[in-house]
Amino acid sequence: MDVSEPASISTGIASRYASAVFDIAKEGNGLAALESDIDALAAALDSSEDLRALIGSPIYSRDQQAGAVSALAKKMELSETMNSTLALLAQKRRLFVLPQLLEVLRARLAEEKGEITADVVSAKALTKGQTDKLSQTLKAKVGKDVNINATVDASLIGGLIVKVGSKMIDTSIRSKLSALQNTMKEVG
Repeated sequence: MDVSEPASISTGIASRYASAVFDIAKEGNGLAALESDIDALAAALDSSEDLRALIGSPIYSRDQQAGAVSALAKKMELSETMNSTLALLAQKRRLFVLPQLLEVLRARLAEEKGEITADVVSAKALTKGQTDKLSQTLKAKVGKDVNINATVDASLIGGLIVKVGSKMIDTSIRSKLSALQNTMKEVG
């Protein structure tokens, strides 16, 4: 069984919804509101185990999901476009694609603005100066404004792993030690 299949199905569903939501927001000059909605929903998903359970669990009925997302949209003061989208996802039992939907919408907004996102993993948190310098360096390389999505992984020991689009640069001490270990095994 191919375990990547459910993820690709979710991404496919999310892409279709994201395309429609993005086009509606763009036609109504609501891209700024859409960006605000995406940030608010992403923060809510990150911080609320209950919300993640609601969107991912089949034990909740359509009505329960619809009522919950309607109340959430009202409390978070989401735009009418996002409110309607969440209601439709609940009605169609597709709320499970919400994280992928937000990811695809964020990518479409960045593309619209001429930006690109770089995922950066470092052994310790980057300072504001380091983030700005890295952003400028990447901008010079890719020719677009670069948003840094920084995370910390202490197991890297030192260095960075930078992913921009399909390219990855791994300058971590962990990868260098691993390469050295492999070389030592080959020798003897």
